[in-house]
Amino acid sequence: MSTEEKDGIIAVMPATLSNKIAAGEVVQRPASVVKELIENALDAGAGRIDVHLQGSGSTLIQIVDTGSGMSPSDALLAFKRHATSKVREASDLECIHTLGFRGEALASIASVSQVELRTRRKGDEVGMRVRLDGGEDVQQEPGPAAVGTSIAVRNLFFNVPARRNFLKRPQTELKHCMDVVTVLALSHPGVHFHLEHEGNELLDVKAQATGTFFEKVTRRAADLASVPDARELIDVEESTSYLRVRGVLGPPDVYRKSRGQQYLFVNGRYVKHRSLEHAVLSAYEYLLPDDTYPFYVLFLDIDPRHVDVNVHPAKAEVKFDDEQGVYSMLRTVVKRVVSVHSLTPELSKGSTSSPAGDGLHIDLPRHAPGQGGRQDASPAWVRQEHPGRTGHLSGQAGYLSEELLGAVLSQTHVASQATMSADAPEVLQGATQPPDQLLWQVHGAYILTQIRSGLVILDQQRAHERILYEQTLATLDGGVGMSQQLLFPQTVALSPSDFTLYGSLQGELQQLGFDAEPFGGNTVIVRGVPADIRTGDERSVLVDVIQSFEEEREYEKTAGPSVGASSASGHTAHRDRLARAVARRSAIQAGSRLTEKEMRSLMDQLFQCREPYRAPDGRATLVKLTVDEIRSRFDR
Repeated sequence: MSTEEKDGIIAVMPATLSNKIAAGEVVQRPASVVKELIENALDAGAGRIDVHLQGSGSTLIQIVDTGSGMSPSDALLAFKRHATSKVREASDLECIHTLGFRGEALASIASVSQVELRTRRKGDEVGMRVRLDGGEDVQQEPGPAAVGTSIAVRNLFFNVPARRNFLKRPQTELKHCMDVVTVLALSHPGVHFHLEHEGNELLDVKAQATGTFFEKVTRRAADLASVPDARELIDVEESTSYLRVRGVLGPPDVYRKSRGQQYLFVNGRYVKHRSLEHAVLSAYEYLLPDDTYPFYVLFLDIDPRHVDVNVHPAKAEVKFDDEQGVYSMLRTVVKRVVSVHSLTPELSKGSTSSPAGDGLHIDLPRHAPGQGGRQDASPAWVRQEHPGRTGHLSGQAGYLSEELLGAVLSQTHVASQATMSADAPEVLQGATQPPDQLLWQVHGAYILTQIRSGLVILDQQRAHERILYEQTLATLDGGVGMSQQLLFPQTVALSPSDFTLYGSLQGELQQLGFDAEPFGGNTVIVRGVPADIRTGDERSVLVDVIQSFEEEREYEKTAGPSVGASSASGHTAHRDRLARAVARRSAIQAGSRLTEKEMRSLMDQLFQCREPYRAPDGRATLVKLTVDEIRSRFDR
């Protein structure tokens, strides 16, 4: 046995070597240094941060902030590995509210560069100056310093030439540095950010000290993100006991051709999260041209106990304890808000919304993410986005001619002017309506309205089915349906199979508002029916609902579960089937003339639904035609 084998071959690396190795995870390029130092400045409460670069950050990165500064002893400890003011014990990792917490960044930066720190707290007569060269102390002494902290990082990777050789072109490294400053400036609109490179000012955004959160973020986005018109950005804010989502969204026509301007922050920390990015992108589905991406600045606020920020060396990724729940809520919120904006009619300045008409008594509750809803893909021409905040429609009822609808929907081109002279007045009938008349009914079956980008055609029966379907599901999920008592109780004779089916549905039917019970044999006595049942239908509605339920079940056997059906459990599918049966039985039918108030009520409440673009059976509730599509039909 050799002496080497006897004594062992494992040895502890020198601190300078281990620090260089560890620095490779934290400090990948100049932008990594910019990020870590600015985050420290923000954690220190800085109101202004100045960034000075030379050589795209390879020669010099200097960050000057107006934060709280450090004491002399803290300034000396700051460059020790794992020295931090933010974590004292393991339980602190479950309630992290700061951007930094590991105590690795300054030690890693100092190990691969030449660093000078100047800092002073308010009230201290003199500051502290610390210099390090490759992680080794060179100088520690009191010295003049402004309140706050200034850190200059020179000659990055001077002692790790291999890493320096992997840096990209100066223009590329400078862009990465600018991207970091942009992201942090977006997430902290109350802080003044100034960036210059070799004496040339690249960025100067003043602190947004006044206005609401959305106004501050919108103004900051206008300064940083090249938004054509910041007034077009859409505010979004939704909260549950688990998660709060707020920020601004770009309308579909403010799209990007790359993924460069999608900003997602979790508890103020910028993160890259493929699942959540997909949630936002899918919420814009069918509203964006192919191979384009939405613009957004979104903030997710969540109890730190439900998110792990300690899963990536650069803290660029996070994990949630309920990732699917976060995904569902984010997608639902974005779909709702973007769709309301996209499908809100253009109203004249004098237009006002009026109360819902008497023909539709529907009051839908707001649904939590994940309730009901359909999951299949509808045809590409069906816009499947998810409104939530009702855009009140204003207009006056009118009826368009069949020729006008045909001209819009026809796949053939319009005939020459000479062949349509006799029909021209009727074809143009709806086009000459005053600008505030934005609702028309066609053939007692379709509702037409103008939107920003074109025309929407709504199928009134399918729309009402969607409303009633979600209302019924909400009631079955814990609500209590209103019941109207009959002046004279009705006896209803059921077939043996229907009576057996009634027995299995009796509890749910009572929950929906049916006051009924067996009356001997296959007969049921009905004393009350749901309040939304139309007058004159009291006797047949129970039979119709039971038969519709059976038809839904038979249809599923041959065609598979509908879009709204859930495969989670038999109980869930049972409720879903009943909700579809009630919706199909109770919805207004094609051929029913609606007043202007009834049309407005129908559209308003459809746009509160969780899946407004599909009926319970998966068919489209509306079709959207863009101006370009209409022009192409007319060969313009």
